[in-house]
Amino acid sequence: MSDQPAINDSDRHSLLEDLQGLAFGVFTCALGMVFLTQLGFLTGQTAGLALLISYISGVDFGTMFFLVNIPFYWFTYHRMGLRFTIKSVLCVVALSVTMKWLPPLIQFDHLDPLAGMLAFGTSCGAGLLAIIRHEGSLGGAGAMAVTIQEFTGFKAGYAQQLLDLVIFGSALFYFPWQIVAWSIFGSVIVNAIIAINHRRDRYIGR
Repeated sequence: MSDQPAINDSDRHSLLEDLQGLAFGVFTCALGMVFLTQLGFLTGQTAGLALLISYISGVDFGTMFFLVNIPFYWFTYHRMGLRFTIKSVLCVVALSVTMKWLPPLIQFDHLDPLAGMLAFGTSCGAGLLAIIRHEGSLGGAGAMAVTIQEFTGFKAGYAQQLLDLVIFGSALFYFPWQIVAWSIFGSVIVNAIIAINHRRDRYIGR
């Protein structure tokens, strides 16, 4: 078992704090995804799986992201509880909706891959961190990674990176290696932010 402290009722965020924190996280992740999709690159976790299927099938990312996450809710409920599951479902729905209207509002005449992936990685890393700190996730892969850290101490960022490498390995069958290489670079930024900063003992129970 992990030596992370349990969350007491007095440590929980208020409803207003949760709303603003989760909204910030969802919008920041959506903004990062705009940079990513403008470049035609990939991401990891269930978002990466949804994006990969979206590119191949032509179904829009928002719809596919919602559908891909449905099977993971059973795991989320049984391992992390109803509160975490409800927040995760709401975040997934919110991101799916946001990704339907936000991308057409932001267009780039030129977007350098390095700048774009730095913007993606830092935006999504900060957004995911905000969502995790408010006891939510953006889908099954994130929930599994958080659960692994809670029960074993193995950092969620590292767990996510291992899953991402599997997704990117599959992507090599459909995309040039340069696209996959840039995508791995972005995922490393995201997961490093989570691995370094997701320390529950540093921001609760004080």
